[in-house]
Amino acid sequence: MPRSTHTASGRPRVTRQIELLLADDVESLGKRGDVVRVRPGYARNYLLPNGLATVATEENKRRVKRHQENLEALEVDRLKQLKARAEAIGKYSVTLEANANEEGHLYGSIMGHEISKALKAAGYAVEPDNVRLDGPLKELGMYTVKIHLHSEAQSEVKVWVVPAAKK
Repeated sequence: MPRSTHTASGRPRVTRQIELLLADDVESLGKRGDVVRVRPGYARNYLLPNGLATVATEENKRRVKRHQENLEALEVDRLKQLKARAEAIGKYSVTLEANANEEGHLYGSIMGHEISKALKAAGYAVEPDNVRLDGPLKELGMYTVKIHLHSEAQSEVKVWVVPAAKK
């Protein structure tokens, strides 16, 4: 049953809230740097003692704004670097040797971590979870594999799967 907007004496009910600046992400409330309005008890008993928020003074708001601007500038630089790396990776092709039968079917399969390892050996910092394969590579041949470094920095690399040299 919803609370009445008036008290028993007929006066309007006052809901007091205080303004806080979030120091960390709080689920169902907001992200770090957001200014939120909460009830005093929630602030006093949970947010402030756990270091999740601080009082939203003008000085604190200015500090957070400056910090967020610095983080945005760093993210722009990071994105430029990732785009440059994605462009360089797109010009490279990987050759992997694998044991195969006469029909070209591999005795194992080539997975993302092997492609990542070959790219790292060539000087490209690519983690296995950045390699996007539709499935393991199970035959000899040339494949185009997507490399996903960031939502705005993606590339494709040619992967040549060749038979291993016989000893």
